[in-house]
Amino acid sequence: MTEMPDVILNECFARDGLQHEPTVLPAADKAAMLERIADCGFRRIEITSFSHPKYVPQFADAVEVLEAVPPRPGVLFKATCPNPAAVQRALATRDARPPEEISFLVSASEGHTQRNLRRSRAEQWRNVEEMAALAGDAFTTVGTISVAFDCPFDGPTPPARVVEDARRYLALGVKRIAVGDTIGSATPPRVRELMRLLQAELPRDAVVIAHFHDSRGTGLANYVAALEAGITYFDTALGGTGGHPAEIAYGEGFTGNVCTEDLATLFEAMGLRTGLDIARLRDTGRAAEALLGRRLHARTTRLGEHA
Repeated sequence: MTEMPDVILNECFARDGLQHEPTVLPAADKAAMLERIADCGFRRIEITSFSHPKYVPQFADAVEVLEAVPPRPGVLFKATCPNPAAVQRALATRDARPPEEISFLVSASEGHTQRNLRRSRAEQWRNVEEMAALAGDAFTTVGTISVAFDCPFDGPTPPARVVEDARRYLALGVKRIAVGDTIGSATPPRVRELMRLLQAELPRDAVVIAHFHDSRGTGLANYVAALEAGITYFDTALGGTGGHPAEIAYGEGFTGNVCTEDLATLFEAMGLRTGLDIARLRDTGRAAEALLGRRLHARTTRLGEHA
């Protein structure tokens, strides 16, 4: 991992990918997958969530999984923190095996905030302010902005609102901003417009991360549009797992993330260095299928099957 890649893919399988799986996987299986993922060459990897086990039982083993996956030089393992109590749980791991990175969340619309978080935007921002203060400089912090393009309840999101939320994060010392196309409704022209706006309006030390869902099959095109607008950080998941849960009555069609295997293959074919071992990545995608017991959505894991 000596040569800096042109693009940084964050593998989200172990957190976003598993969050809404109906079967709770053993911690040992998660740790083994995380080791395989890290062996592919990822520099950013979602490892777990400090959500309350009552609400997200998949991550009741957060500390156990963290302790089973040793730190690696140059790799940031990220845990999501939905509230101040979650940040306190992350802080409690500092004497053992803490995550290197944690993330916070706001929705860019009032309607989505009320439905998804059951509070107002003002209340959620007060939560985030408390979380950022608690975290201090103990972790690299990421601020996620959901429904950055469209809200299923309030309609199109004004780009100025996304810029405003990004600036609020930066004012709290959160310099990595993940921009979420939560319902997968963005289009390449809108992606280029918003990403260029963010690049123009935010300071140079801000890192904008694209986190797009593939509900309409446009995820790859939207990521290329983000790349064209200067974005080099992308969130993906093996086999297109994760995204928002299908049982929540918003969005449409397939709800998963963009497939890591397909985006990495595309970027490499475009001449961009991902820093990933593509053959090993495809093997890891097939291992994810075996772990979940079903065929997933990556097209490039099937290459050569019928040759």
